[in-house]
Amino acid sequence: MATGQVVTQVPPRHRHQEFLTFLRLLVRRFPDRALHIALDNLSAHKTPEVRRWRKRHPRVQVHCTPTSGSWLNQVETWFSILTRQQIRRGSFGSVAELMTAIERFITSHTANPRPFVWTKTAEEILANPSGRRFCAACPA
Repeated sequence: MATGQVVTQVPPRHRHQEFLTFLRLLVRRFPDRALHIALDNLSAHKTPEVRRWRKRHPRVQVHCTPTSGSWLNQVETWFSILTRQQIRRGSFGSVAELMTAIERFITSHTANPRPFVWTKTAEEILANPSGRRFCAACPA
């Protein structure tokens, strides 16, 4: 989110095994910095295997968006852009064609990444009582 870079991996399934593979990719791709990863409440993010991996990799911090709080996750904004600009008006004869179109969009976006910028500071959001309810830590 801070750089606008998009790192992708599109597995055929969404289990904890695939999620751990993605986490390993991120750790290899960004070896020299703390990583902050925004997650939704998918059960694959909360398995004992993922929790053990997170304990072994303290530089990887995860932040979970609460149920009904997807608007907080700027990745959702990026998915909305992908949907509007690449998928919605497309016609795809197969999953492979859809995947190719998505990969083409990602390549184009990555050539000129731009970070998403909040219009309010965290302090302004959290100062509002309704904003405080959206601040939650992921289960360890």
